[in-house]
Amino acid sequence: MGKMTAWLKKHMPSTRRLVQLYAALLYNAHIRGFIDGKLFQGNTKALCVPGLNCYSCPGAIGACPLGALQNALAAAKHTAPWYVLGILLLYGIMLGRTICGWLCPLGLIQELLHRIPTPKIRKSRITRALSWLKYIVLAVFVIALPLIYGAANNLPLPAFCKYICPAGTLEGAGGLLANPNNTDLFSQLGILFTRKSVILMVLFLACVFCYRAFCRFLCPLGAIYGLFNRFAFTGVRVDPHRCNHCGACVRHCEMDIRHIGDHECISCGKCMAHCAQGAVSLKCGRITLMGPETGRNADPAPVIRKRKQRGRIAWGILLAVLVFAVVYFNTQNATEAAPESGTPAVAEREAAADRTSALSVGPEVGNQLADFTVSLLDGSTFHLADYRGKVVFINEWATWCTPCVGELPYFEQLQEEHPEIVVLAFHHEMEVHPTAEEYIREKGWSDWQIRFGKDDASLGLNALIGGDSALPRTVVLNRRGEVIYNEQHSLTPEMLARLLEKAKSQE
Repeated sequence: MGKMTAWLKKHMPSTRRLVQLYAALLYNAHIRGFIDGKLFQGNTKALCVPGLNCYSCPGAIGACPLGALQNALAAAKHTAPWYVLGILLLYGIMLGRTICGWLCPLGLIQELLHRIPTPKIRKSRITRALSWLKYIVLAVFVIALPLIYGAANNLPLPAFCKYICPAGTLEGAGGLLANPNNTDLFSQLGILFTRKSVILMVLFLACVFCYRAFCRFLCPLGAIYGLFNRFAFTGVRVDPHRCNHCGACVRHCEMDIRHIGDHECISCGKCMAHCAQGAVSLKCGRITLMGPETGRNADPAPVIRKRKQRGRIAWGILLAVLVFAVVYFNTQNATEAAPESGTPAVAEREAAADRTSALSVGPEVGNQLADFTVSLLDGSTFHLADYRGKVVFINEWATWCTPCVGELPYFEQLQEEHPEIVVLAFHHEMEVHPTAEEYIREKGWSDWQIRFGKDDASLGLNALIGGDSALPRTVVLNRRGEVIYNEQHSLTPEMLARLLEKAKSQE
């Protein structure tokens, strides 16, 4: 029994490891997403979590601050990205790079990889020099490219997310593609996914040999938070009255720090175990969150006991929050996925089912799409039943979706060449600045022949066509109103022409 107790004490995860795991679970509390392969679309998706966690992860309940910043900068000619900058400023002042050491899921993955037994690369002048590379990545991929591309093309380009981010490849693409319900997404993979997969494998392999390789050399979020380390309320602090300047803290630190609390310090607190003077503590303002054990400093035993009691209370609160989050986000999504009878979207489906007894009603191929009515942006109304006898193309798009905006001219070209068909392009219910109306006006699309509409939570067009947050999605109906195509996929003019011929052939 004594040996087992000793073994458990030796192998018990540290407080920091538990907090890292807790943060990863809380950021991805939408467990249903991993089961059904769909993204969470609740209101909290507009809020940024502190760490690097991909928006497109099936479990994500919030946005990644880097992705939000890049999209906001792409729209900076319309309005300053005050919200995202304010969030980053708040996180930076309150926590600094403590977020990297305690609250980042990707940091946890890197540390676990580094535990694989192999020869390790120690820090040196070379690694210290390479640590400045993340500031170049921040300047080029997070700031410059989104600003320049957004100003020139009026389109968002989250360059870091698109070309580098390993969290996007692992959590977003990997999380979605691993689900059997998303096998249709494999047809959309191209050279970009291959390149990002190679980058992911190289970075993870580097982490096996080099401690937190991505965090130290490439992560622009860490670069941002590092700018606040000197001013942050939370972080590792040194008591100057106890410190004898032996340098043990810096020597044993695996990050490229020059002194505790500089821009490379992630406040992990490992240095506390190497300080013989008990001079190092993790603090939030004047509150000591973690300090040397009794006997390693001048704190009396009652103070230590009180500190541990506060820790147990804090853990109880955190566990209650996690349980609430898991229950709330998963039951909320289930409610959204199955609206009650009587709501507008379901009422349309029920009415269509009454009118059509020969065919099943639904968004699947072979079914008849449920009837619906949507107000168009030009002030008129689109009623699907009015266009029975015509081939109908229904496209769901968004201003923030680069592939969506890129393919819309193809739909207009199709409509111009074939005036006998009907093309409806409705905007996803989630809008950012500029609005769909403003965006269409700025792009000069107001006089296009295709019909522009807009979805909202009460209308439920996204659910009616079997969609989710992945865009663009196109549904094609033959003259009988039957679905012959329903895919989340970017289309080319050639593909649209083939779909039109297929629809016409089904008389």
